[in-house]
Amino acid sequence: MVSLNILFWMLVVLFGLIGSMRGWAKEMLVTFGVILSAFVITILERWVPFINKTIAFEGGATQFWMRTIILIAVIFFAYQTPNLAKLAGSNRFARERLQDTLLGLFLGAVNGYLIFGSIWYWLDVAVYPFPNIVSKPTSEAALALINLLPPHWLGTPVIYFAVAIAFAFVLVVFI
Repeated sequence: MVSLNILFWMLVVLFGLIGSMRGWAKEMLVTFGVILSAFVITILERWVPFINKTIAFEGGATQFWMRTIILIAVIFFAYQTPNLAKLAGSNRFARERLQDTLLGLFLGAVNGYLIFGSIWYWLDVAVYPFPNIVSKPTSEAALALINLLPPHWLGTPVIYFAVAIAFAFVLVVFI
């Protein structure tokens, strides 16, 4: 069985390679999709009465699956970015140069960190509800890494600022 921290870093590297092939503009949209999903989860768990009173306090596998399904749904649509003729026609987002590929590599790795780091953090919060599939990590490196995963620091006040910055970036760069 592969430890979670090794699997996590393998997925971060894989998403970095995918990002280098897709380009920085598409990867930036995926980053904003992850931020949007964290925002939606925060709003649902805090302000929607049904989720606030039942699922958000239930913990365990139900809360894990709710969060993961929201994340995967938003990420799926973020990766299905349309080929807009207006954006494709201009050379503004071309992937011709080395720095575009390197920026795509970096943003892809960040997306891997955000996506799989969030899922791992939610598994840890749910106390690893699938004992036959994944077990609680015991190594010091994995336990130290859990405190650096996105939902740990992308909490209530920070997520609002992240959404505002992402929205401003989309307005300035993409429109």
